[in-house]
Amino acid sequence: MTPHLSDWRSRAVSPSDALALVRSGMKIFVQGACATPTPLLESLALRDDLENVRLYHLHLAGAAPWLEGDKSKRFHSISLFTGPGLRQPIEDGRADFVPIFLSDVPGLFSSGRVALDVALVQVSPPDTHGNCSLGTSVDAARAAVDSARFIIAEINDQMPRTHGNTGLQFDRIDAFITTDRPLHQHLGGTENAVEARIGEIIAELVEDRSTLQMGIGAIPDAVLSRLGDKHDLGVHTEMFSDRLIDLCETGVVTNKYKQVHPGRTVTSFINGSKRLFDFVHDNLAVEFHPCDRTNDTAIIRRNPRVVAINSAIQVDLTGQVCADSFGHRIFSGIGGQMDFIRGAALSRGGKAIIALPSTGKSGTISRICTEINPGAGVVTTRGHVHWVVTEYGAVNLHGATLRERGEALISIAHPDFRAELTRDFHRIRH
Repeated sequence: MTPHLSDWRSRAVSPSDALALVRSGMKIFVQGACATPTPLLESLALRDDLENVRLYHLHLAGAAPWLEGDKSKRFHSISLFTGPGLRQPIEDGRADFVPIFLSDVPGLFSSGRVALDVALVQVSPPDTHGNCSLGTSVDAARAAVDSARFIIAEINDQMPRTHGNTGLQFDRIDAFITTDRPLHQHLGGTENAVEARIGEIIAELVEDRSTLQMGIGAIPDAVLSRLGDKHDLGVHTEMFSDRLIDLCETGVVTNKYKQVHPGRTVTSFINGSKRLFDFVHDNLAVEFHPCDRTNDTAIIRRNPRVVAINSAIQVDLTGQVCADSFGHRIFSGIGGQMDFIRGAALSRGGKAIIALPSTGKSGTISRICTEINPGAGVVTTRGHVHWVVTEYGAVNLHGATLRERGEALISIAHPDFRAELTRDFHRIRH
């Protein structure tokens, strides 16, 4: 280690002292998912001398103490992709949401469209060359630390040191705290029968030598658990979870036939357990890149047989896909769905897949619907949609007429709703 870094820990300060750089009116980026810098956020929420502080972030893990009581009058939370802790505040008007492709988020910061004053991040300790690592979430954090005026960091001994475009020079950090705490974990649940069947159907669509992209959720996990008999799969994705580890360790994922970063699994962030953190730590076979690279359709399409697996809330009878909201209520965000749906469609032999259970609300509503609920957002347009999968089958809508699309989608709707959907369909299409 270089001499000036030999005593780097002595420069650590308390969270309140680290946050002394924050002033009223500032724009702050907050790193998210498992890398959420919770101690810094908790300390920031205690500041009662601030006004009009805007926090820009993707999905955050843990509580949101800066939105409790009247604190939301001082801290304005802006989700670029939201999670459970921010859904109710957004609906209540105590927080806000930006609909945006994940691939476009870094450009907000690097272009100055959102001129960041501060980046709040969680990083690994510096190595002998003075480089910290952005660890488990590079996504938009790369652009944030490259463009913000100040960087305030939590340097956590338990943050994995990851490879790719993850480096952050220790000298670039303006103030930091040190911790030795477990990262936020995302533990997947037990799949149900519907998710299992959807996983089986999609696994049958995955060919050997395909390049995988998996969205967040139980269905992508169900697919991964059923790919053990495949050969030479590659991975170029915006995120992955624990279910990918077994495929890598058993040699199913080799990345041998990828054209972009062959031999390496490419991601933007990860979401999972300590097993996943240990897997990516100092693993040269896994590269983290910002999401304007992982989600660039010009790069995605260069890989062969890209299979993009993404979830949906509703699909209407023309093929429009809602994936971010229940009516006006924001549930998640656009994320990378459109980036990868389009990239997979342009890939040689690629398959763009939207997957969803056929029903919702304990079987009382059909998620294949005549029309999307009022206020709901169309994330994937009917011009972009290709494969749609439910537990009742898979249909490819690409090149299909409106009439053919409706008939195909009704065929994979739950049987209890097919008659009603058929009546509506005949009324609409005469």
